[in-house]
Amino acid sequence: MTNRPKTALVFGIGGQDGAWLAKFLLDRGYTVHGTSRDREASGFGNLKRLGLFGQARLHSAVLTDFRSVVQVIGDVRPDEIYNLAGQSSVGLSFEQPAETLNSIMLGTLNILEAIRFLGLETRFYNASSSECFGNTGGTPADETHLFHPRSPYGVGKAAAYWATANYRESYNLFACSGILFNHESDLRPARYVTQKIVRGAADVAEGKAEVLRLGQLSVSRDWGWAPEYVDAMWRMLNHDTPEDFVIATGETHPLEEFVRLAFDYFGLDWRTRVETDAALLRPSDIALSVGDPGKAKRLLGWEAATRMPGVVAKLLDAEMERRRRGEPCPA
Repeated sequence: MTNRPKTALVFGIGGQDGAWLAKFLLDRGYTVHGTSRDREASGFGNLKRLGLFGQARLHSAVLTDFRSVVQVIGDVRPDEIYNLAGQSSVGLSFEQPAETLNSIMLGTLNILEAIRFLGLETRFYNASSSECFGNTGGTPADETHLFHPRSPYGVGKAAAYWATANYRESYNLFACSGILFNHESDLRPARYVTQKIVRGAADVAEGKAEVLRLGQLSVSRDWGWAPEYVDAMWRMLNHDTPEDFVIATGETHPLEEFVRLAFDYFGLDWRTRVETDAALLRPSDIALSVGDPGKAKRLLGWEAATRMPGVVAKLLDAEMERRRRGEPCPA
């Protein structure tokens, strides 16, 4: 018997969570493999920003193509698989519902079926989402809270959650879902509202823009820091039993407060610098979303260290450092 390093396969390694997870695993001595649709065409900008490019072994894989999925899993034969791939924008899911549902639902199913088909003892993590719950109301959602998704993205995530649970119960796979509430970092692409706010406030402060235009400001969310949330993913796969966990801060804040803190950073009054734009409203939205991470604290020893004000500060510090260095904006 030899103590070989564990091998992990990260589907969607080029995204925010995939890059942070790759760093987390590499720091712990893992051999890390990762996928994108076309490794030759992908820029892997997030891996480069974290100084990781060349440290992970990269593969091409299309999650909606079973042959593609089974081939890469069969070649790598990993100890752990993390499914962080698929269309990840709630807003974009209203414009591309079929692509969103296929990439999330069929992609997850193909990975689960590949593990079963190959007869592997690989442990599987499915990236679920608070979008499954829809409006949580005044009571933080735990693992027993009913699902009522309000977007094609949420529908896809709910279906993938139940597929994961079914394979765990039917085929005895070590398969679990992390129901993650909003989590941010400077690796988020520009289409996310948090990055729109951060970059918009900085542009106004530097005189590059007069105002920032946003949609609904009254929505409330549970915001955490993404590098902490990938720790929770790893803890789930290294827990004694496969279980699903809500990962959140347990606090909810209105988007208006996020905006205020961003402009406060520059000593500006947001009320004179922000305009609402009806064109940016979604067909349906979640008014309030907050999670109960009590189970994760009890069983995994995980707790969010960074709360919303700290998230805003970290994002702005990173944005201003990027500007000082003259680096391009992440796409």
